[in-house]
Amino acid sequence: MPVPRSLDGFDVIAAVERMLDQPVLWWQAVGLFVEHFADWEGLWQASIGDDQQERKRVHALRSAAANVGAMHLAEAAGGLEDVLLKRLAGQAAEIPDSLRDELRDSFHQAWQAAAKAWEINRLGPGGQA
Repeated sequence: MPVPRSLDGFDVIAAVERMLDQPVLWWQAVGLFVEHFADWEGLWQASIGDDQQERKRVHALRSAAANVGAMHLAEAAGGLEDVLLKRLAGQAAEIPDSLRDELRDSFHQAWQAAAKAWEINRLGPGGQA
C-alpha cells in the first residue's frame, strides 16, 4: 500500500520513517486522524474561553498532526498551545486572533488533504471499496 509522494502540508516520508518504514501504519494513523478529528473544529470552538479545555483540544490535535506528518498544522497548534500554557501559568494576557485563525486554516487544509487521501486509499485503484 504505497503512500502519496506528496500531500499538501504533510511530510509523509518522515512520518512513515517514524513508523518503522511501514506505510500501512501511516495509513492507519491517517484514517484515525480523519475519523477522530472530523468534528474537532466545533469542539475546539466550544472550548474557547476555558483555557484548560482548549489547551487539551489543541494539544491532542498537535500530537496527532505531528504523528501523521502534518507539520504546518502541528506548528500552528503548538503556537496556540504555548500561549495557552502561559495563560494557565498567569504569564500571558491575550491570545492573538491570528493564532486561532492560523490554526483554523491549517486544520481545514490538513484535514481535507488527509480525508481525500484516505478516501482514495480506501477505494483502491478501481475506485470502489
